[in-house]
Amino acid sequence: MDVTTILLLLLIGSIATFFAGDKLASKVALIFSLGALGLSLYLLNLMSQGANISYIGEWMSSPKVSLAFKADGLSMAMVLLTTALTPLIVFSSFGNSFNNSKNFYALVLFMSFAMTGTFLAVDGLLYYIFWELALIPIYFIALIWGNGDAEERKKAVVKFFIYTLGGSLFMLIAFAYLYSKAGSFLIGDLYQLELTGTEEFWIFLAFFLAYAIKIPIIPFHTWQAKVYQKAPTVGTMLLSGIMLKMGLYSVIRWQLPIAPSAAKAYMPILIGLSIAGVIYGSIVALRQKDLKKLLAYSSLAHVGLIAAGCYTLTLDGLSGAVSQMIAHGFVIVGLFFAAEVIFRRYETRTIADLGGIRSQTPKFTSMFMILVLASVALPGTFNFVGEFTVLYSLSQVNIWYAVLGGTTIILGAYYMLKMFQNVMLGETNTKVFAEVTTNEAITFVAIIAFLLFFGLYPKPIVDLVTPSLNEILAVINK
Repeated sequence: MDVTTILLLLLIGSIATFFAGDKLASKVALIFSLGALGLSLYLLNLMSQGANISYIGEWMSSPKVSLAFKADGLSMAMVLLTTALTPLIVFSSFGNSFNNSKNFYALVLFMSFAMTGTFLAVDGLLYYIFWELALIPIYFIALIWGNGDAEERKKAVVKFFIYTLGGSLFMLIAFAYLYSKAGSFLIGDLYQLELTGTEEFWIFLAFFLAYAIKIPIIPFHTWQAKVYQKAPTVGTMLLSGIMLKMGLYSVIRWQLPIAPSAAKAYMPILIGLSIAGVIYGSIVALRQKDLKKLLAYSSLAHVGLIAAGCYTLTLDGLSGAVSQMIAHGFVIVGLFFAAEVIFRRYETRTIADLGGIRSQTPKFTSMFMILVLASVALPGTFNFVGEFTVLYSLSQVNIWYAVLGGTTIILGAYYMLKMFQNVMLGETNTKVFAEVTTNEAITFVAIIAFLLFFGLYPKPIVDLVTPSLNEILAVINK
């Protein structure tokens, strides 16, 4: 058994969900997504026992393209993030009703399939195909089932699609050039190429454009807040929880080892842009009146810090970045779900229209507060582990990077606690806020339990990814 079984299960699940019909679609999607999670854990156990769960086979002879999927600690960590969040996202949507729900949930599973393929593929062209496939379902999810004015939503989603597709084309050109040099798209062959300084610069830039838009890094972020706001909450969760991690993962897996000299040469600029995103996202979040937009800019600030960790080119930076990717995935899904729970009851995301919820719903208040504290990296949560490690790695490069990057903690605490105060505290709201349902509580508890457990005991994840990161660093420093 190898990792292709996860891909097959998700793809079959997408098809089965479509043919299940509208009434059963959500339940079928949940069953297959849970099956993918169970299979991921089983394969991880096999890998830990020394079994080879990678797969490589010939696909095309001219050009030479392989069906190559590599399972190491790094890729399996991202696969587990995807297969753990997908059932949570599907389950969280049970309180909503969607027109043509069979199409909706089939697209969710297909997107999970494509993102999983992106994390596993180690043939450049195959990786690019999965990278682009992930864009198609989220385009339709946001366009058809999004909220707000239809014309504004269309503009935001089309801008996102064109931005992302345009950036990805530069990456495709880079792969074509690399193929002309190596005669192969396999990542191992690309790692061994000896490129000139000029070649590395252009290859690095081509990858950077694709990844900076997806993450996003300033100044390529202009699509993000509107799409997060206009997409349905399930779509926003998929984008923020998993899809943006494709860009961060790809920086580590593809960009840095293929063009290491360029990464070292332009490290100050790359870290500077990333930290600029931290400060910009935090300041803009302070001014937001819409809850989803505030969380979108909060996400921008946090991923800026993760990107800065990646570009330190140190083990601590890469390890902290991966830990923070996983922690951010869970906490941002939880926060967007909290915003959705509020919207289900009050039908508004305008912060000024909220307030006074705490007195009506102590359970929801407590769970929302834990997620807010995790978001600001309170010690004891998994977010603290990632952020501390990244800040430590930045201090190893330059202490001022750590000082400026640390503003994400200070500013984040300010705007998140201020948001919590405005949304949850104050005089009792005249509208009735029903306590969380069993389904909603299960979703929150699962997310919080993960963040607290690995906040107190991060060793399994750190040990899982460290060997892979050491191998990548060996290629970077060869």
